[in-house]
Amino acid sequence: MIEIKDIYKTFGDNDVLKGISATFQTGKNNLIIGGSGSGKTTLLKCIVGLHEPTKGQVFFEEENFTDMDFTQRVPIRTQIGMLFQNSALFDSMTVEQNIMFPLNLFTKQSAAEKLDRANFCLERVNLKDKNKLFPSELSGGMKKRVGIARAIAMQPKYLFVDEPNSGLDPKTSIVIDDLINDITNEYQMTTVVVTHDMNSVMGIGDHIIFLHQGQKWWEGSNKDIAHTYNKELNDFVFASKFMQAAKEKL
Repeated sequence: MIEIKDIYKTFGDNDVLKGISATFQTGKNNLIIGGSGSGKTTLLKCIVGLHEPTKGQVFFEEENFTDMDFTQRVPIRTQIGMLFQNSALFDSMTVEQNIMFPLNLFTKQSAAEKLDRANFCLERVNLKDKNKLFPSELSGGMKKRVGIARAIAMQPKYLFVDEPNSGLDPKTSIVIDDLINDITNEYQMTTVVVTHDMNSVMGIGDHIIFLHQGQKWWEGSNKDIAHTYNKELNDFVFASKFMQAAKEKL
């Protein structure tokens, strides 16, 4: 479980986050949604420590992450897996080397143990025997799956995913959503996903917080969305559906 309390983040005169509190539940797909500039990615970065909140606190299993120094944060950081928007694979490394990168940094496993773990993770994301390929040889969807494999290499308790379906076609997006959902349930991780993809929201949104102008504007599940009277959320949701329908007609 992750709890955030009264998170503010200011850049110069720009108040990006304004007093956000929420609890992200274990074994659930916790989604952060909202329009461009609403503060989604900034909030994600505040939770994992890539940004320091201007005010407020972040707790991992009741441990105050915000008040820890760099060294104190290391044990929690080794339990965090991250999938960045562009997958952030190292172009000069093979798929196998990319997945083993965190194992090389944070474990004392033997070469054979690290290879076994890399092979297991590749099989888990349906990329068996792709070890020796380089990122330039992969499709967008395959890169995302390698990113997921690397994110789970350390068997994390917490998985953070930023726009997993960015740049992917609808069919591949469903594959990625299903994979995130399956892994979350299988390993009972606390998964936090930043997305603007309404198909993801309706498909895997166990717990959703909607940000509007840097504030938490609504909270609920994908089942609750259809029954909400929140104007800004409805505008966001149905505008997204309208745009998708319009694209499909072209």
